[in-house]
Amino acid sequence: MTQGTSLQDQLDQITQNTRKLVQAERLAVSEQATAELFASGIEDRVLKSGATAPSFSLPDASGKVVHSSDLLALGPLVVSFFRGRWCPYCVTELEAWRDLYPELRSRNVLFVAISPQTPRQNAFTVEQHALPFPLLADSGCELAARFGLAYSVAPPQRRYYQSILINIPFNNAGLSYHTATEASWRLPLPGVFVIRPDSTLAFAQANADFRVRPEPADVLAALDR
Repeated sequence: MTQGTSLQDQLDQITQNTRKLVQAERLAVSEQATAELFASGIEDRVLKSGATAPSFSLPDASGKVVHSSDLLALGPLVVSFFRGRWCPYCVTELEAWRDLYPELRSRNVLFVAISPQTPRQNAFTVEQHALPFPLLADSGCELAARFGLAYSVAPPQRRYYQSILINIPFNNAGLSYHTATEASWRLPLPGVFVIRPDSTLAFAQANADFRVRPEPADVLAALDR
């Protein structure tokens, strides 16, 4: 992350650039999908601070299963849910956490990022962006659903993604558009959670607007409370 630049500033720059490059009618599809997600009340279903975080056992990019109980035995855990390597907002957020990772480790805090994409796609993401923390595969957004984050991409937005050659079913399950299952079209709201060693949430924030992400400074502050 650029010194002195907030994560949200960087994300807002992506939005500005997108609006210059993408046709208005295509942008309208994405705006409508975001509005419908807000209207669904999904943000109200997201786990809140003070709640008990669900336990998990998920494969990392190498296929090794990672257990939340093992991580929490070592100290607090920051969990970031992201949509996939195809999302520039997600990549920017992951790189911000990459740059902050030494500070997290100096506090004996662990960090994992979780998405519905396959371990192979996670491996590509780790390599491409030099990520020092595990990326875990949440097939079908089953864990994301337990955090209150999971939703299914609406048909108009599915056609939009297909028109710009983003193949979410392939990224999530190795499927083509023609063989896609409903589960392969599920995504999480981007969200960040701080889990204390006793499994309670010290911080919880997720947004129906994928262009808005928790500021890492706010997450770090929660670790001090």
